[in-house]
Amino acid sequence: MAARPQKKLFSRKKVCRFCADNEMSINYKDVKTLRNYVSERGKIIPRRILGTCATHQRQLCEAIKQARHIALLPYSGSSQG
Repeated sequence: MAARPQKKLFSRKKVCRFCADNEMSINYKDVKTLRNYVSERGKIIPRRILGTCATHQRQLCEAIKQARHIALLPYSGSSQG
């Protein structure tokens, strides 16, 4: 049998949204923005998936935890089933 030729995979380098857009800020009161960084089960999405830089990921985690503490965000996702 002849071996199939391998396809070359190109992955785009992820860029931190907060570094790219200086107007975008991380604030615990901005629940609409923070929801994008939390999975549907309520977990904080890691930076290797999101592409955020280390400093902004730390700020993001702190803001999410603050928002959870004052009940703007849930600790867990919606429990169905």
